[in-house]
Amino acid sequence: MDKRWTRLGDLLVNYSLEVKPGEKVMIAFVELETYPLVHAIYQACVIAGAYPQVQFLSEELYRLNMVHGAPEQIGWEPEIEAYGMEWADVYFGLRGAHNLDVFWDVPAEKLSLHRKAMGKISTKRWQKTRWCLLRVPNAALAHQAEVDEGTILEMFFNACFLDWPKVSQEWRRWAEKLDQGQRIRLTGKGTDLSFSTKGRTWMVADGHINMPDGEIMTSPVESTLDGQIYFDFPGVLGGRLVHDINLRWKSGKLVEATSSTNQDFLRAVLDTDPGASLIGEFAIGTNPEIKHFCKDILLDEKIDGTIHIAMGRAYPAVGGTNQSAIHWDIIKDMRQEGEIYMDGELIYQNGKVLL
Repeated sequence: MDKRWTRLGDLLVNYSLEVKPGEKVMIAFVELETYPLVHAIYQACVIAGAYPQVQFLSEELYRLNMVHGAPEQIGWEPEIEAYGMEWADVYFGLRGAHNLDVFWDVPAEKLSLHRKAMGKISTKRWQKTRWCLLRVPNAALAHQAEVDEGTILEMFFNACFLDWPKVSQEWRRWAEKLDQGQRIRLTGKGTDLSFSTKGRTWMVADGHINMPDGEIMTSPVESTLDGQIYFDFPGVLGGRLVHDINLRWKSGKLVEATSSTNQDFLRAVLDTDPGASLIGEFAIGTNPEIKHFCKDILLDEKIDGTIHIAMGRAYPAVGGTNQSAIHWDIIKDMRQEGEIYMDGELIYQNGKVLL
């Protein structure tokens, strides 16, 4: 087995989540290709004195439920997965890439129902456990990124093995300056969006909740959302690519939501519940080693030179209050055209932080 998996397993157990003796650890691996990392994490957990358990999941299995199941089955909250979040102190979600077209013939309303059920599970995850999520590279991910498998694997490991204490120090300096502001304005292609961050804080993601990691995030005051944002990159959720998303708010209310593809799915997701039409998270990507857009949020949201918002559920850790079964991150490329202003001062231009 590639020794880099063992190194990554040690990093995840001893740095990311600092697993302690006696702790209960759930390792959920999605798709068979993630097994080398399951092996590495399991070994590191045992050495740390913890009690690991393994759960297998697959998008192909989810497809069977949506194709053949009744609405009550599709919207059912999986009881064993829910119990796992109650049982575990620590949760690793190892998400193997899959064919994005696996749900090609699933109607939007069924897919939205499934995402709502999965959203309940993810809510329990962040409420009940210390957690870390990864997108484990494989041939499917390489295909999505339009590169070879060796290139995507090398990018993944390089992005995971940053000098985390060093980069974190710089990112925290930026976050401290952002904490001093009260209003953010984004401008760029098809974009002029503003919101207040008064009473909210900025948090640095430096390898503890995702790996690879690299973002600085906050939560807008929902009632202050005003203006519009256009996304150059497609939104990706449940295997659906939603191109040319354009969202517009007025006085904290979503008044326009359009896209050039899968607009019925876009609107179904945003209608999931009252909180799904609001921004729960705003973040700046900061990982310099993630260089290819992979059509996968766990990697793409970390690209240095991008920003992203998450529709729906906010993180209470930064003062966010918006509640929803949905947390859908959508990425905007700022490297060619884009600015961020804080209280009227330019702090970010064409993908570069100016703090």
